[in-house]
Amino acid sequence: MKEENRKYAQEAYDIVKYAAKEVGSRLPGSEGEKKYADYMGDKLREIGIEPKQEEFAVSPRSAIGGLSYAGWVGVILSGLVYIALGISAVWYAMAFIAAVAVFWLFSCCFLYHTWSDMFFPQAISQNTYGELVPPDGKYDYTIILSGHTDTSWCWRHSEHSYKYKDKPILGLLATYIKVGFGAVCFFAIALFSIFMGVLLTANHFNAEWTYVVLKSPFFQDLIYAMHFIPAVTALGSFFVVMWGDPNGKNASKGAMDNATGCALSYEVIKYFKENPDKMPKNCRIVDFNCGSEEAGLRGSMAFAQEHKNDDLTKNAWNINIDSVADEDYFEVVIKDDWQNCRFDTDLERMFKESFNEFGIESKTKGCIHNPVGGCDSTPMTRAGIKSVTFAAQNPMLTYYYHTWRDTPERFSMETVGTGFDVVLNVIDKIADFQDKNGFNGPQKK
Repeated sequence: MKEENRKYAQEAYDIVKYAAKEVGSRLPGSEGEKKYADYMGDKLREIGIEPKQEEFAVSPRSAIGGLSYAGWVGVILSGLVYIALGISAVWYAMAFIAAVAVFWLFSCCFLYHTWSDMFFPQAISQNTYGELVPPDGKYDYTIILSGHTDTSWCWRHSEHSYKYKDKPILGLLATYIKVGFGAVCFFAIALFSIFMGVLLTANHFNAEWTYVVLKSPFFQDLIYAMHFIPAVTALGSFFVVMWGDPNGKNASKGAMDNATGCALSYEVIKYFKENPDKMPKNCRIVDFNCGSEEAGLRGSMAFAQEHKNDDLTKNAWNINIDSVADEDYFEVVIKDDWQNCRFDTDLERMFKESFNEFGIESKTKGCIHNPVGGCDSTPMTRAGIKSVTFAAQNPMLTYYYHTWRDTPERFSMETVGTGFDVVLNVIDKIADFQDKNGFNGPQKK
């Protein structure tokens, strides 16, 4: 960390401590989330930037926050098997329930579509942002620094691995075995229910293949085994029920994820406010505190939709900062695999160059894909903004990820300060790129 930037790093770390200790959990649409968004708005006012706050509706449990519901479906389907073995018509209802659950999982929990939002309780979340423009008010492009204000429901299986914190491989095994077993059990009972519904429907219409299946020794053995298998699938499905603790008091305190992102975004805009000579030429800087990321990127979706016809999304670069705490894992996230969204390769290169220039060595080699879920770079990229996500976070399901153990004591101000230096360096590279090439939109090769 550069010594001249130490005061900004210290204040960023103080903001992180305030978020985790004074505000605490900040679930999407909660009072805690709003309190932190208001606090970051007040911080902008302190430096003479008037914040804007835009509210939007969110259904916190309609996406990944509702995974526990899938577990309950698995438990219920497992129990209904014993009725269906005697009353075959029950398979039709089970097939319908299973098909709806699987469709919801893939479309809304995995791909973050908003189709199911209307069926779940809603709350009000908010995006809070402030703009720093050149003294003459003229700019050719915008750099948006973003971090999300909300935190996640506590992931119990990750938190339970805390007892293995000194033997992380055991913690990973304990977590992934339970998660994997639960997923296999849910999909096994759901897909079997759908299969039985299809089989009986086709048999009702005298499809010849159904007679072959129904009389086959394998099918007869399978039906016999279904007197025992549901006990196993019920247990596994209950592991899915346990995945996300619905109690808001046990939710993540979000020091790393993602008070660090909001704090660093703010400190960068404060740096340029206090050092106008360092401000990139013809550039506007925006500090964007994004709501309800953990509910399926709802805040960044709302921001992109709200500003699709104004200049906040035109000629814009987005440095999305999400979790800067693990000193051995500095990285640029270049793609959300489940969202099938590749982020900007120009920004990817700039971050990698910055890591090299600062001598940062990372166990992830400075670059990862986001293998599950998504990050706020996806809606920004789809809105035509050049975006990547910057993180310093162990990508494994460690004991502190999305648990109440995500506290500031776990990491140092020095790591946050290095993140601050990296972001400033990338902004210099953006300014040089703009001066030489102008704005070229998201690049994916």
